[in-house]
Amino acid sequence: MRHLIFVFITLLFFSCAESSTNKKIDFAKNAVIAHRGAWKSKEIPENSIASLKEAIRLNCYGSEFDVRMTKDEVLIVTHDKDYNNLLIEETEYKELAQTKLFNGEKLPTLKEYLLAGMQNNTSTSFIVEIKPTSSKERNVIITTKTLELVKEVKADKYIGSYISFSLDILKQIIEESPSAKTQYLDGYKSPEFLKENGIKGLDYHLYKIKTHPEYIKSAKELGITLNSWTANSSSDIDWLIANEFNFITTDKPELVFERINESPIKDGYQLVFSDEFNYKGKPDSSKWNYAYGFIANRENQYYTDSLKNARVENGNLIIEAHKETIDNKDYNNPELLKKSWKKYAAERKTAKYTSARLTTKNLASWQYGRIDVRAKLPKGVGLWPAIWMLGENKEDVGWPESGEIDIMEHVGFNNDTIFGTVHTKAFNHIKKTQQGKSIFIDEPNEEFHVFTLEWTPEKMDFILDNEVYNTFKNQHKTTAEWPFDQKFYLILNVAVGGMLGGKKGIDDSIFPQKMIVDYVRVYQK
Repeated sequence: MRHLIFVFITLLFFSCAESSTNKKIDFAKNAVIAHRGAWKSKEIPENSIASLKEAIRLNCYGSEFDVRMTKDEVLIVTHDKDYNNLLIEETEYKELAQTKLFNGEKLPTLKEYLLAGMQNNTSTSFIVEIKPTSSKERNVIITTKTLELVKEVKADKYIGSYISFSLDILKQIIEESPSAKTQYLDGYKSPEFLKENGIKGLDYHLYKIKTHPEYIKSAKELGITLNSWTANSSSDIDWLIANEFNFITTDKPELVFERINESPIKDGYQLVFSDEFNYKGKPDSSKWNYAYGFIANRENQYYTDSLKNARVENGNLIIEAHKETIDNKDYNNPELLKKSWKKYAAERKTAKYTSARLTTKNLASWQYGRIDVRAKLPKGVGLWPAIWMLGENKEDVGWPESGEIDIMEHVGFNNDTIFGTVHTKAFNHIKKTQQGKSIFIDEPNEEFHVFTLEWTPEKMDFILDNEVYNTFKNQHKTTAEWPFDQKFYLILNVAVGGMLGGKKGIDDSIFPQKMIVDYVRVYQK
């Protein structure tokens, strides 16, 4: 009798699995792949059936999981080479299974995992990572057994992709199952190499992608799908969305859904310029120029191209102001002495402070769009960091006729406030008619904030962390009021003193101080 009951339950289980295979599978139309399932927010085990079901509940495009093979050639789902301090390849499944996952689940076999994931699932694909083994022979066995098992349980149509760090494993999959989708995990191969070897996608660590941004364009041109792991910060996720990756592998699928909904891409924008600062040394000369010397606003700093003042390190651009004496190369320059607004720059023999001013002038400029800069600001009385733009025609018509857009200005004597301001011939600080507003900023020196300008033919919105705090509208009069139907270039700098920054003096005890920039991104429709 017990035997008959067991047979009945087994038949019922497989009958349900069979019926699930007859359902139409329409993978979710999003880029979200839950890394080892959706486990983090619910605090459930990675690679557990519970994490797989949570990914399905969230309607992720895919749920990624890891396949390993035990000593007795049982396929199991787990990430590490060892389980409960036992090497998987040297231990039989029966012994491994004696220790349950921390939620009470048994260590799942691949068969159990696939069958569970096929239940009540019509939208989430399986992203199957086949882990390389200790030998080529075992690599062949684990690959063959995985493909055979997928066919046995009729899970073929649930497979979003097979992924692996092993080229041999992927090549075997292509040979044995030519229609299968494959993605390579080890980020050292170019999209051209993958195309030549029949691999349909790359799935590279985020760092590898950011250090080889050229892969993005070539992959798209070659029809190679783009995936990256493991994107868990808003900054990284936003960058992948902006670059229109096909897939984003994450421990935080809920966050990816949130960032997709808030992305400029959703509103029809495309990324046209960015610097993620994933290199070391001087800022990228194809994107940034330097300004030199005393520039404007009777500021006290002398701008240089020294690494001390401008450098890229640890994934960030650093613009750093120092208290140090430096000779003024423009001292007594007769051309400058003739110009009242530049005269001060030639009257000083030395400077007491150095800093940097980077600009995209003659390299990149834009008419309309969205500019996002994520940065942390320096702290101290006398400092005047800014993220701003000037019109390309400034050399021809001068300032303020050319227009100026101050995306963000901050002064050290008013640390918890930033300003967003427009200057034109009609509206400028000389006339005290500039069009600007301020907003409270929380912990500007300790936390990164996103400073944004959204600029259309009709208006400009100045935005702090997605909150619009100033809107300047086009009155449709003359260029005296709206000189903004032309290209502008971007400027990043930290000034010391000057007409605004030095209103309450300079505290010499604060130096050095730096503005830290995580990224600069420009979007256009």
